[in-house]
Amino acid sequence: MRLLITGASGLLGLNLALEARNMHQVVGVDRCQLTSVPFEMVCTDLLERGAVDRVLDTAQPDWLIHCAALANLEACEADPELARCLNASLPGDLAAACKVRGVKIVHISTDSVFDGIKSDLYTEEDVPNPLSLYAETKLQGEQAVLSANPDAIVARVNFYGFSLNGKRSLAEFFVNNLSAGEPIKGFTDLTFNPTFVGDLADLLLRMLAKDLRGVYHTVSADVMSKYSFGVMLARRFGWDESLISPESVDRSGLTARRAHNLGLSVHKLFTALGGPIPAFSTGLDRFYSQFQQGYPQKIRSYQ
Repeated sequence: MRLLITGASGLLGLNLALEARNMHQVVGVDRCQLTSVPFEMVCTDLLERGAVDRVLDTAQPDWLIHCAALANLEACEADPELARCLNASLPGDLAAACKVRGVKIVHISTDSVFDGIKSDLYTEEDVPNPLSLYAETKLQGEQAVLSANPDAIVARVNFYGFSLNGKRSLAEFFVNNLSAGEPIKGFTDLTFNPTFVGDLADLLLRMLAKDLRGVYHTVSADVMSKYSFGVMLARRFGWDESLISPESVDRSGLTARRAHNLGLSVHKLFTALGGPIPAFSTGLDRFYSQFQQGYPQKIRSYQ
């Protein structure tokens, strides 16, 4: 299959492209932030007039995975217009253009569409209630995609891995500080399904191969606090877990509101794929192996 990936310089986009190129013809879309990558690139700003049609007609993909977004919560609060253009309007435009061309699309959304007040795991049937501008625009993006193209896949995710600048994921925050012996804080009252980006890439490709449609919680099967995530990472890497101090997010001083419980049920995805969903422990092992093999340095060489 010929696979088009938007946001190819982002954490998910780049790792997905590197993973998928072994099985598919990969074309990345980026605003010329990447160099010497081992896959085909189209350099453009998708917000420019006519860019969506131009890129699709040039790349002629069978599948499209839309990873591009304004994902920094504070940046969304600071620039609401850009957040709405990237997170809400662009996904709908891409979905509509894909429908016309018969291209299967996966839109990457977020667990943050929920308000976090539920005591149990969230299912795809639960009604979203976003707390931040980021979450609000991502929900609008979901709605725009499914309205324009009911055959699309919307994947709600929460992932970690190594990125181009080494500072994009929560795991990198822990790695950078713990490896330097720096004390840090971990939120005890934010729970989520941490998913290794390589496992997420595998899931997305399996979902496309199965020709799924609709909304799926595309995360690991394990739920934990961000503090616990840091502690487990420290133990796997052999670093001092006592450097991580437990803290409440309500005392963090962050601008954008965060939902406390974002634990997601993966039952629907498990059933649809007919096979297991990656466990957190296996993803953490893969992440550790990448660190040992110099993968962070390899990723950074592409900028």
